[in-house]
Amino acid sequence: AEEAIQLANQTDFGLGGSVWTSNAARGEALARKIHAGCVFVNGVVKSDPRLPFGGIKDSGYGRELSYHGIREFMNIKTVWIK
Repeated sequence: AEEAIQLANQTDFGLGGSVWTSNAARGEALARKIHAGCVFVNGVVKSDPRLPFGGIKDSGYGRELSYHGIREFMNIKTVWIK
């Protein structure tokens, strides 16, 4: 498993990945080590409007979908008054 994670993390891309195991807790622990925008345990990578979706590294930056996605289209403004 550790060798598979090292191989996965060596790629220049990081949109999504999946971990397949009969032990869900171990799957979650392994998924947290994978450098990707999303990792599914015992499921295929897919977008869901309720969840933020996007990649890291050469797979881009930012997120679409969910409330995280809409914030990508907003400009945050600071107003400071003394």
